[in-house]
Amino acid sequence: MKIDCHIHAFPDGIAERAMKKLSDTAGFPHYSLGTEEDTRQILTDCGIDIGVLLPIATKPSQQTSVNNWASQVNNGNILSFGTVHPDNTEYLDELDRIKALGLKGVKIHPDYQGFFLFEERLIPFWKRCTELKLPVTIHMGYDPVSPENRHAMPQDLVFIHEKVPDVDIIAAHMGGMFCWEAVFRYICGDRHIWLDTAFTKGFLEPNLMKNLIEKHGAERVLFASDLPWHLPDMEMKMIENLSISDDDKEKIFWKNAVELLNIE
Repeated sequence: MKIDCHIHAFPDGIAERAMKKLSDTAGFPHYSLGTEEDTRQILTDCGIDIGVLLPIATKPSQQTSVNNWASQVNNGNILSFGTVHPDNTEYLDELDRIKALGLKGVKIHPDYQGFFLFEERLIPFWKRCTELKLPVTIHMGYDPVSPENRHAMPQDLVFIHEKVPDVDIIAAHMGGMFCWEAVFRYICGDRHIWLDTAFTKGFLEPNLMKNLIEKHGAERVLFASDLPWHLPDMEMKMIENLSISDDDKEKIFWKNAVELLNIE
């Protein structure tokens, strides 16, 4: 079984425009059309049983409509998170609605949403997510939309857990794109933080990946690709080739996700 814990897609009406804009900004090609149909087909073609969709409200006004769409596609081989924007004054109520809609967690992207992870104003957000048992996936480290300002760094998670110790966090890109030394120092060993492997193929050297997994614990690592920016089988082959046990690979590929996200 394979569960890809980090994929993206868009409503049909905006998918083509979103793909072009994001690809131009990042300077990377995209491997899907960004539509629901194409995304489902790629997951099937790559042997992925479930893809976990991570939508992002890039404007405060978007969170309701984005979550409505996420709820519509939350079936079959796609399970979806919801999203909130911290500048929307009703985001705490929207977290309650995300839970009621049956979405699996919350995705935030500080670079695209224009805030820093260490801001005190987010403490109510972390508390509500903890109360609702909603894990939070965060883009961590470098992002091409904000190359000189990294809005979410590994050490920021220390601050969050000092304020709200039990909030479950999925730190994308193995805890911080191009910040893996800080991941070793600040994140490894925290039982309320999961690392996902999204978009690390070709950027994170295999021995460093293995060392991160061993220090943090394979039970806190999630297979992820960042489709459409990588195909799922890119990270899948990377993990398959790591010199770790088959049991640890099974944890990473699906067992950890089943437990964390309550997938039947």
